[in-house]
Amino acid sequence: MRIAAVQATPSFLDRAATLEIVIEKIGDAAALGAELVAFPETFVPGYPLWVDITNTSSWEDPEQQAAFARYLDQSVEIDSPEFHRVVDAARDNGVFVYLGVAERSRSGGSIYCSLVAIDPRAGVVSVHRKLKPTFGERLVWADGDGAGLAVHKVGDVRVSGLNCWENWMPLARSALYAQGAQIHIATWPGSVSLTEDITRFVAREGRLFVVSVGASYREEHIPADFPLRDQVIAHGAKYYNGGSMIAGPDGTVVAGPLRHTEEILIADLDLDEVRRHRQNFDPAGHYSRPDVLKLTVNRDRLA
Repeated sequence: MRIAAVQATPSFLDRAATLEIVIEKIGDAAALGAELVAFPETFVPGYPLWVDITNTSSWEDPEQQAAFARYLDQSVEIDSPEFHRVVDAARDNGVFVYLGVAERSRSGGSIYCSLVAIDPRAGVVSVHRKLKPTFGERLVWADGDGAGLAVHKVGDVRVSGLNCWENWMPLARSALYAQGAQIHIATWPGSVSLTEDITRFVAREGRLFVVSVGASYREEHIPADFPLRDQVIAHGAKYYNGGSMIAGPDGTVVAGPLRHTEEILIADLDLDEVRRHRQNFDPAGHYSRPDVLKLTVNRDRLA
């Protein structure tokens, strides 16, 4: 299977413009022969990179309120005609897409970090909401649920996906291994330091391919009218350098990591490697003990 990890930069906090980038990159990846295309965490409309470097916890700060309000305004409604253009692009190009979005809640006042799986024939087949936002992210994202802990068929291949640090959650990984995942998509805001170790670890643990995909952000990508722009710049470059990479089922690096570039990382994955490496270890099969250890997953959509 040929896969594409799209390391790109969103039009930060501009949903409509970033959706245009997504549609363009889907076409570019399809032209390169990709069957599966993956985008970074909350690529639309961008990762809230201010949360860990400004005083986000101040509930009386008008600039923090304004930043959140703008992020909420530019978040995605999955059922909207605007987002359906991405579904159409997946269908028209014949590719399966994993796309990270900031999803607006039904209440209209909360945001989920969501990974949307789009089948070229069936459309949106799952929306996985990040189970536990990481550290400062909890001030802008709501807790998700298990409804999206699903493995999908892309042709004859089983593919799964998780957002950022929930790739470190052993039970979340186990829930996907148990469904026979052969390729795992790990989305990130974009940093080699985040992806390099965990990508290889999960690949070797699960005896599968792991495709990590991150974005690239620099100072010039922050809009001039963003309320916290000066604070973010004064902090001194907590910007993201990509880190997109692919590891094989023995933990070896297949491609990447990419640094400081906007680039589509292409790789041809031989799924026979997954079967060969499961000869000596299958964490959800012959090397499990279901009579001793059991995992219960609540797959209800909670809100």
